[in-house]
Amino acid sequence: MAPPPLLQLKDIGLTFGGHPLLDGVELAVAAGERLCLVGRNGSGKSTLLKIAAGLIEPDRGSRFVQPGATVRYLPQEPDFGEATTTLAYVTAGLGPGDDPYRARYLLEQLGLTGEESPATLSGGEARRAAIARALAPEPDILLLDEPTNHLDLPVIEWLEAELDATRAAMVMISHDRRFLADLSRITVWLDRGRLRRIERGFAQFEAWRDEVLAEEEREQHKLDRKIVAEEHWMRYGVTARRKRNMRRVGELQALRQARRDYRATAGSVSLAAAQADRSGTLVAEAKTISKSYDGRPIVTEFSTRIQRGDRIGIVGPNGTGKTTLLSLLTGILAPDSGTIRLGANLEMATLEQSRESLDPNATVAETLTGGRGDSVMVGGTQRHVVGYMKDFLFAPEQARTAVGALSGGARGRLMLARALAKPSNVLVLDEPTNDLDLDTLDVLEEMLGDYAGTVLLISHDRDFLDRIVNAVIVPEGDGRWTEYAGGYTDMLAQRGADLARQAPAKAAKEKPAPADDAAAPAGDAKAARRKLSFNEKHALETLPKTMAKLQRTIASLHDKLADPALFARDRKAFDETSQAAAAAEAELAAAEERWLELEILREEIEGR
Repeated sequence: MAPPPLLQLKDIGLTFGGHPLLDGVELAVAAGERLCLVGRNGSGKSTLLKIAAGLIEPDRGSRFVQPGATVRYLPQEPDFGEATTTLAYVTAGLGPGDDPYRARYLLEQLGLTGEESPATLSGGEARRAAIARALAPEPDILLLDEPTNHLDLPVIEWLEAELDATRAAMVMISHDRRFLADLSRITVWLDRGRLRRIERGFAQFEAWRDEVLAEEEREQHKLDRKIVAEEHWMRYGVTARRKRNMRRVGELQALRQARRDYRATAGSVSLAAAQADRSGTLVAEAKTISKSYDGRPIVTEFSTRIQRGDRIGIVGPNGTGKTTLLSLLTGILAPDSGTIRLGANLEMATLEQSRESLDPNATVAETLTGGRGDSVMVGGTQRHVVGYMKDFLFAPEQARTAVGALSGGARGRLMLARALAKPSNVLVLDEPTNDLDLDTLDVLEEMLGDYAGTVLLISHDRDFLDRIVNAVIVPEGDGRWTEYAGGYTDMLAQRGADLARQAPAKAAKEKPAPADDAAAPAGDAKAARRKLSFNEKHALETLPKTMAKLQRTIASLHDKLADPALFARDRKAFDETSQAAAAAEAELAAAEERWLELEILREEIEGR
């Protein structure tokens, strides 16, 4: 006999904008069960989880929780209310009989002291505090909405181990397929307002989903054929047997109604990168490059050779310098020592992790066209913006929707659409999987598999790395980086150890620390937790071009100074050229320092 459910939702219905988001949804969660809730962006997963948590009232249906059972919900965006510290926020979620020590223990495990003010938390710190609050009471039911967002790989793996050891029942939403495959035992699929359940973990979901959709397509084909046959009878086979004829007419009307009521699956995203002419065989070569910031080594004597067609992943805990290394390899930053040589005929398209470059007041169409007309250039070919939007699952009416009104997943698709329109032979991707649903991830992987150029990416998604890259670069401490052949799993096998996670006590002592690439100066700690100003955002976007222009100017001036006869022929020109070169080099150094400072500030705010 099956155990009684701790949590049960029955006949849940909810309508938004005249369309049923949830229609007769049934969900039961028994003690110790581990469910993953999957579905496309916008299908209502987060809404259903909020109904399960008792935060939203459905239009119809009922919610039942066993008396005495405790439920804890981890939202995507935590609300700290009036809590003055992270410890106060976590302890406020404890029940009368809960151990207050566990709140402090979890905060320390997650690299927080408990004394942080919620008003100054980065995105990553806020996520870790929310995780501590959800886990601290050791609840009977955990409802987790994107628990791995803003977390680096070591913390994700710590969280997996913590959840694996708990006895709580769990319902999880996540775009991290490895996380779901490792923890789930049951999969519930929210599709077109209905919930389907399979008593198997996420690892079996995709094959099962494909079978369900294929069977559904066969049934619809049979229905269409039956309607055609009945319509033929209506035209040519009516007889005098009125009673029987009226029954068949009624049946035909019912068939037509079933066809009208059928909600087909949404189309698939159509991703294709606009490809430029082939680059040279060599894409980039680094020889013993080093880079430090404020006395801290970020990259130390690193060497690598990247060739056309390579797929390179850069991984590591927050604070190790992933973005800085990527910027060195793509020529955005110059190394303090060593040399970077870029190949010939490189055309780079970049997808940054931050959504800051998207103007929230601009419409979707304006973002893709640059505000110029109703056409977008895709790989040198002009396309109507609405047609291009459809490739990325945007409805025509969304052309005039403000970017700020889009969901995280829709903004992610918009960033992809903008980046992939530019002809390229090198794709530079910083956390490309953020906020994308599982179907879009599949299509993105297929596109990258077909892409003829070179791919450089930063990601915390282990499954994505295993499917895409042929080499992984990881930090070993003190600015040292090592390159391993294969994907993330191959790297672990060769390395013989997982990526190191900074000890909590050490992390606490070193606060404030940035969320990723380098330590910000102590005087800037408070500033590092505010929002970027307009001027700072603009500088982040324009400084790379400024640095590239200065590098070209310096190279030209050095070519003039290389003329051995210049000094004797025109001493004044020699002196002016020398001074101009020195000034340009000083300006370049200042621009690089400013860019690195702003990049660190951005990553601290975002909590990567």
